[in-house]
Amino acid sequence: MRHRNAGRKFKRSPSHRRMLLRNLATSLLEHGRMETTLAKAKEIQPYVEKLITLAREGWNLNNFRRVLAVLTKKDVAFRLFKEIGPMYKNRPGGYTRIYKLAKVRQGDAAPMAVISLLGANEQ
Repeated sequence: MRHRNAGRKFKRSPSHRRMLLRNLATSLLEHGRMETTLAKAKEIQPYVEKLITLAREGWNLNNFRRVLAVLTKKDVAFRLFKEIGPMYKNRPGGYTRIYKLAKVRQGDAAPMAVISLLGANEQ
């Protein structure tokens, strides 16, 4: 039984799964949107939103180090604090949106989705 076991395993070891989430979060914050499977998009959404909330509070050393512990590129962390965080200053949450795509992946018919950052004035 999976009672109270949250999260998806993706048939990976814990360290591999952690690196997958770090790479997906870095890629999403770097490019603003990305196409991936629906399960990965749903798993990465709260991960990225917590990082944006840290950056939204403003720059301090502790928050910056917490973000650097997650992201794999230092320039993406700087961009998060300089551009992305202030953009959502007046927004209480919900910084990303998942769009389900009609197509499925050719090899294994996995449902695909696009996860993207919302603009500053989108509802």
